[in-house]
Amino acid sequence: MTTARGIPAASAVGAPELALEMAAMNPREADLKQLRTLLNLWDSRFLGLALTGRPRRFSDLSQADREAVLLSLSDSRVGAKRALFQGLKGAALGPYYIAGGPALWDTFGYPGPLGVRADAPPSPITPLRAGPNTDISCDVVIVGSGAGGGTAAGVLAAAGLDVVVLEAGEYHDENDFDGDERTGFTRLYAAAPQSTAEGQIALVAGRGLGGGTVVNYTTSFRTPDRVRAEWAALGTPQFVEDEYADAMDAVCERLGVNTEHDLAAPRDAVLERGAKALGWHSAAMPRNVKGCDMGVECGRCGMGCRIGAKQSVTKTWLEDAAAAGARIYTGVRARTVTTSNGRATGVVGVSADGHHVTVRARAVIAAAGAIQTPALLHRSGLTNPNIGRYLRLHPATAVWGLMDEKVEPWVGSTQSRYVNDLTDLDGNGYGILFETAPLTPAFGSAFVNWRSGADHLRRMGELGHQLGVAVILRDRDPGGTVKTGKDGEPVVRYTLSAADSEHLVQGLVGGARIAEAAGARRIQTTHHRDVVYEPGKRGSLASFEADIRRETVEPARLSLAALHIMGSARMGGSPDMSAVNPDGRTWEVDGLYVADASCFPTSSGVNPMISIESIAYMTAKRLAATLA
Repeated sequence: MTTARGIPAASAVGAPELALEMAAMNPREADLKQLRTLLNLWDSRFLGLALTGRPRRFSDLSQADREAVLLSLSDSRVGAKRALFQGLKGAALGPYYIAGGPALWDTFGYPGPLGVRADAPPSPITPLRAGPNTDISCDVVIVGSGAGGGTAAGVLAAAGLDVVVLEAGEYHDENDFDGDERTGFTRLYAAAPQSTAEGQIALVAGRGLGGGTVVNYTTSFRTPDRVRAEWAALGTPQFVEDEYADAMDAVCERLGVNTEHDLAAPRDAVLERGAKALGWHSAAMPRNVKGCDMGVECGRCGMGCRIGAKQSVTKTWLEDAAAAGARIYTGVRARTVTTSNGRATGVVGVSADGHHVTVRARAVIAAAGAIQTPALLHRSGLTNPNIGRYLRLHPATAVWGLMDEKVEPWVGSTQSRYVNDLTDLDGNGYGILFETAPLTPAFGSAFVNWRSGADHLRRMGELGHQLGVAVILRDRDPGGTVKTGKDGEPVVRYTLSAADSEHLVQGLVGGARIAEAAGARRIQTTHHRDVVYEPGKRGSLASFEADIRRETVEPARLSLAALHIMGSARMGGSPDMSAVNPDGRTWEVDGLYVADASCFPTSSGVNPMISIESIAYMTAKRLAATLA
């Protein structure tokens, strides 16, 4: 079945079924119950009365009337209604653009997934599976295998310690990666929580062995000196000392960080052209790659690197750990840290098959990420009020610039240029970093506003000519929170401060300046209501800024996403203001450490992978010396 415009209907390509499949991956029963309630009510006369003032079923309305109902939610003064619209938009459009196939993708020039390589090398790691009543003993058990946990495993195993890694997800490598958004999103990204509780910011986190390092964009910034000084001032002096500098050196060497794979993707070439026209600084991105094609392969790297060029922790630290004898378990979700007399004694968890898992250890490292780590600590009985506080997200959005030339945002190096002229808007090192990102259809659709079905298809049809200037905010106090519900699952709350909101507005205007200088003929934000101008034809940069300020950046007014999730169990010099001490050990429980983005004292201001791995390296070195 096709629509009047010749594209497949959602029902014809299985988009509703895919949407339900993706929703069912959410481990939170409360979220699933809420979704079931909404779906049961959606086509009822009761909800029709609540939404439109008329007791009519949604399915009985004409298309124009259905779209009017959705726009009433999108444009509502009530934040909860806007958040509902935003959730419906993502749940409906993402699966459709994933499942649409060539008949849909051809309308904007997207060639589709690449398929699994026939010549993929053998998997270098053979994870273990937990059987019935698994009982393990070791020196150190690490919960999580991402940038923090994977690095710590490599360092500790190399020091001769008996290491066990517990990963809730599964192991995927070149034998699995096919460049398809369907398999990428369902296998490699966390299913929950998908947004902050008030609906302002979408949360994007990696899942599986290697965590976010498997799907990130290879951007390898060292922690800026100004940030290191800020962290040191909070009671962690090692950040300005040789110890941390040496850790960054070791991490960058192990990951093969370089600026030689610097061929600008088409979108990055346009970004650089605009920046240089303004007299702004643009530079090659340091990247952790070897043999990257910087072309079609690299543009799909958000679904895993098919050619194995990305030096994720699975290809570096975890391979080192496995070679040194570490035992790596996948499909095991840690539930609590066990303690005795104020000291950590291990971890208990459950396997994907429902088996009980017990690990006894001399030390425990929580490295489950800045959302799951505080939840683990809360479930384990820790009560330090700083656990779950000071969450930072680097809220990110985009400015779209429609170019005459082809941009094809799904082609080229994942990120090969950056612009940092607005990174200090307040004299204290807080501001905006500009980058680009590879955009495949479903991911790109999340940042294209919806005013009607026909309008969204038209906008998506322009995707191959769109420059997406990523606007990345360095956020500050008070940040957000991660609390733990009665079901033991994390609940994330976050609202932009007034100062951060002002910086975000300045970032949107700065992104528009870059796009205009690069030659864009139409420039638009991701606001639900159109905020747009056409240089030299309709509107101006001044009217664009005025429209942004009129629409505001309040919750669910525009698309915001967080790909850098940090700071919810921060490191510091006192239990009054931090969750862990300078060694990475929790203040309350001896032998329990945190070694992931949770322990950032403040936001890093740059893509955080190198900072995470460097902290984990330093913490693991200190722990190895203690256990020895």
